[in-house]
Amino acid sequence: MNYTILQNINSPEDLRKLTEAELPVLARELRDFIIDIVSVKEGHLGASLGVIELTIALHYVFNTPDDLLVWDVGHQAYGHKILTGRKDNFDTNRQWGGISGFPKRSESPYDTFGVGHSSTAISAALGMAIASNLTGDFEKHHIAVVGDASIASGMAFEGLNHAGVTDANLLVILNDNAIGIDPSVGALKNYLTSVKEGKNPRENNMIKSLNFDYSGPIDGHDITAVIKELERLKNTKGPKFLHIITTKGKGLEQAEKDQVKYHAPGKFDKLTGEIIPKSEENLPPKFQDVFGLTILELAEKNEKIVGITPAMPSGSSLKFMMDVFPKRAFDVGIAEQHAVTLAAGMATQGMIVYCNIYSTFLQRAYDQVIHDVALQNLPVIFCLDRAGLVGEDGATHHGAFDLAYLRCIPNMIVYAPMNEIGLRNMLYTAQLGLEHPIAIRYPRGRGVIVDWKKPFEKIEIGKAKLLKEGDRIAILSTGSIGNNVIPALVNIDDPKDFSHYDFPFVKPLDEAMLHTIFNTHNVIITLEDGAAKGGFGSAIAEFAAQNNYTKKIEILGIPDEFIEHGTVGELQRYSKIDAKNLQIIFENCRNY
Repeated sequence: MNYTILQNINSPEDLRKLTEAELPVLARELRDFIIDIVSVKEGHLGASLGVIELTIALHYVFNTPDDLLVWDVGHQAYGHKILTGRKDNFDTNRQWGGISGFPKRSESPYDTFGVGHSSTAISAALGMAIASNLTGDFEKHHIAVVGDASIASGMAFEGLNHAGVTDANLLVILNDNAIGIDPSVGALKNYLTSVKEGKNPRENNMIKSLNFDYSGPIDGHDITAVIKELERLKNTKGPKFLHIITTKGKGLEQAEKDQVKYHAPGKFDKLTGEIIPKSEENLPPKFQDVFGLTILELAEKNEKIVGITPAMPSGSSLKFMMDVFPKRAFDVGIAEQHAVTLAAGMATQGMIVYCNIYSTFLQRAYDQVIHDVALQNLPVIFCLDRAGLVGEDGATHHGAFDLAYLRCIPNMIVYAPMNEIGLRNMLYTAQLGLEHPIAIRYPRGRGVIVDWKKPFEKIEIGKAKLLKEGDRIAILSTGSIGNNVIPALVNIDDPKDFSHYDFPFVKPLDEAMLHTIFNTHNVIITLEDGAAKGGFGSAIAEFAAQNNYTKKIEILGIPDEFIEHGTVGELQRYSKIDAKNLQIIFENCRNY
């Protein structure tokens, strides 16, 4: 495709040389460029298509990077990346060794703040604005672009609350398209809808009441109107708030019509927009669907079961239950802290609560897990989707730390199934009446068993299982990464040296089994799809120290660094926990 204007834009300085009349043409070319690349390389789509005019206008009006622009989450920052010097390598987006799918400080001076989790932009931009005041730089502008789903989060409100009593040169732009990954929910969403429809009197404006100079709502796709308003706000001091209305997926008909599916659609035909189907015949299920279908099956038989998710009903597959039991399954919006304490409150009243939160996002509610759940020993069932290495979303999204940050909490049971049947049976066991909270962690993507929907079996808490018996070296794995051990051992010469044990319970550990292992093997190897520091392997090393075992222990897992983006296979190879690297490590352990 011929990009007559975009081909000459390598920085915002080049952009500012254009006339306003040329900008709509640039907007069309920028949309086409994103569609061209993402249709083949995959990635997030709808969010960036929706803010093309805003992106151009921001870099046209403000003197970036001296003026500081912070994108919330970063799903919508593709246009920003292309205009700020990354056009020529945008086709490496989210690939191993390529550019990140999210703004990243180490990648570009235009990426002023690293993002990936939501609702941080207002606080970050406010911090920058206050710092500018303290250093006497009163002319610098600080802009936070926040979505209507993100602004409903508690942290965003905390930032607004503080900003309203400062003289900071802060501009908050609300990109209101009524959808995050799934449709936005809650009373604030209803309020914003009434504002858009002109049903809310201007004097009854909650943003103005927080001492912001409020303007809008305006059409976010009218680039002339957006530029005009940004120019006005550029000369207005103090905290400002611009409300713009956009359409997620703008410019691609199918993406506008099905905004959930086209948030990150995979490969698609760039001309027709039709998603290229992937054959799913005879494939194992996704772990998230095992969760979603199993909890629905259980809820049909037990009316005390409820489900909670913070803004991930499709991603977690809680939507299966929401469709059948809408009054018993709750999307609380981007509000992980609220989700956890809501679950705790329900548990006090005898409800059986499955709280489904991605592993990386549960980090945002750590105090609530400790203070509101574990301290009171409430039997909340945490279902941690996307545990371990998640792939192309990279460092902000890997579920690398849950084993380490959960196993240190008193009363907490931590369980990592090796396969779909283990997940299904623990979801069943958890609703039979546990005396403690439990975290069930499982990976993104598909499992290994096609015929997984077996009759339920109760799991005995704290028990490990011998999968293969050997006589010298014991491999102890937890979770689905244990499936990499099997092919590694198949390819080893004389594998009788090796035992393989599945330890689904990281807490409580099967200490009886561990005593047997340490008394009958010379070398202990632990394997986990989590941080090697502080996780399952550390728990085994602690057990050995406490019981005066001096056997050699080799701890395998995610190394002590933030792992970048790439396919799960590439990231496992980098972390040396793929089958081929495991085979080499196992063979080397024979020398101990």
